[in-house]
Amino acid sequence: MTDQERLAAYDRMYGDLLREREGVLAKLEALRSAGKQRGATYQQLLAQKLTLQNLIGRFEIYGIRPE
Repeated sequence: MTDQERLAAYDRMYGDLLREREGVLAKLEALRSAGKQRGATYQQLLAQKLTLQNLIGRFEIYGIRPE
């Protein structure tokens, strides 16, 4: 794998993380609107959101972002 291919893979991964986070945020909002903040699904999605934000933040620290 060349350096360009590796960087392109990181860019794709970063984009996938952003899309996944948006999906999780939408699900959280739907559960919040239904008043289900104390449910297991909500708590799992909240943990997933934090994990995704951590990964996205690390990509940004290292300067790996899509153009």
